[in-house]
Amino acid sequence: MRPPRIEPAPGQESVWDYPRPPRCEPTSAAITVSYNGSTIADTTNAVRVLETSQPPAFYIPRQDINFEFLTPSPARSFCEWKGEASYYDLNPEVTGHGIHVDQISWTYLAPNPAFESITNHLAFYAQKLTCTVDGEEVNSNEGTFYGGWITSKVVGPFKGGPGSAWW
Repeated sequence: MRPPRIEPAPGQESVWDYPRPPRCEPTSAAITVSYNGSTIADTTNAVRVLETSQPPAFYIPRQDINFEFLTPSPARSFCEWKGEASYYDLNPEVTGHGIHVDQISWTYLAPNPAFESITNHLAFYAQKLTCTVDGEEVNSNEGTFYGGWITSKVVGPFKGGPGSAWW
C-alpha cells in the first residue's frame, strides 16, 4: 500500500497527477549534468518524461552532451512503454582518477512511436552525478532502478524505495 499523495503547493506538481502510460513534453529549463566539477551536458532543449509515481526523467539531446565523458556499456534493459534501453558508463580515462562508474546514462535508440521525441537523447542518473534544473541541484529518487530527478517543484511520494514496487 502506497503512502498518501502529497498535496502540491502553488508552483509544484504531484507525480500522482502524471499519466500512465507516460507522456513526453519539451522543456526550456536549464539542465546541467556534471561529474567532479566537469560539465557532461548542458541544455535548454530537454524532454521531460512524466510517469505516475516517478519524478521526471530529463532526456538531453546528443548535441548538448560531451561524449568524451561517456563510454558505451554492454548493459541493456526493457521498458514496457519506451522499448529497449542502452547505457553509457563514465569514461575512466577522462575522470583524471581512473574511476569507472557503471551506467551513468541511458538512451532509447529506437523508442516506441509514442516516445519518438526522446530519440537521440540521453537521460542521466542523479544518484551518480551532479544534476541541476534551472540552477537547483536535484535529488535522486530512492533505489537504483528509476532515474527521475526530484526538485522543489515536484512532490510525491516517489516510487523507488523499499516497499514501493507494487504502487
